[in-house]
Amino acid sequence: MSSSKTNSKTRTRTSTAKPLLISAGVALAAVTLGLVSWQATAPADKTPVDKASAGSAPAAAPRSDTSAALMALARREPGDKLAVGRPDAPVVLIEYSDFKCGYCGKFARDTEPELVKKYVDNGTLRIEWRNFPIFGAESEAAARAAWAAGQQDRFAAFHAAAYADGSKEKGFAEPRLLELAREAGVPDIERFKADMAGEEAAAALKKDQEEGYRIGVTSTPSFLVNGRPIAGAQPLGAFTAAIEQAGAAAKR
Repeated sequence: MSSSKTNSKTRTRTSTAKPLLISAGVALAAVTLGLVSWQATAPADKTPVDKASAGSAPAAAPRSDTSAALMALARREPGDKLAVGRPDAPVVLIEYSDFKCGYCGKFARDTEPELVKKYVDNGTLRIEWRNFPIFGAESEAAARAAWAAGQQDRFAAFHAAAYADGSKEKGFAEPRLLELAREAGVPDIERFKADMAGEEAAAALKKDQEEGYRIGVTSTPSFLVNGRPIAGAQPLGAFTAAIEQAGAAAKR
């Protein structure tokens, strides 16, 4: 995943994703400077979707006037069904991802479990998921399904099933989503179907999408580590370096 080139195709935003209108000056600065920060860590070809890693170096730290705004995006909600780790962990990694994104799957299978073992389990790190579907209707359906699984405390299992090797090639039509829910051990499938199609799921998805677009996210996977942008599925070392640096800064 350290290649500087990708074969990813440029795609447009989904029709349901609408950038949030920003009125406050500070928020507008976060949008503008956040976009610059994301682009500074992106692969050289600037392909806007499903990017590969550009190398092993961690992202450059955002400017101080942007950092606080980006750090404030960590929700730290004790009841967040799409998060893992202590709400008061000193480091929060926010992940903007799409279930149809191959590099997101690579991160989910190879990198995230290592971060959980090394940092989440000892209380250093919290990982907060943001649904950021950019590959069309099936991406959005998978995002709503993941949220619905989370309402029955099965988000992590659904996430693992959806990102398993070969899973995205099977698509995310409704029968496949129901199959994944059963594989994930969702106990009440009828409730799952209702939640998946409900207004609350749509609102949660919209909130995540608007947040991502507001700060300049245009590709998946994209990350913030205590407000520090990392674009693309970088190698494990890039994440460990960013987490270690953020943890040290949090102690000061």
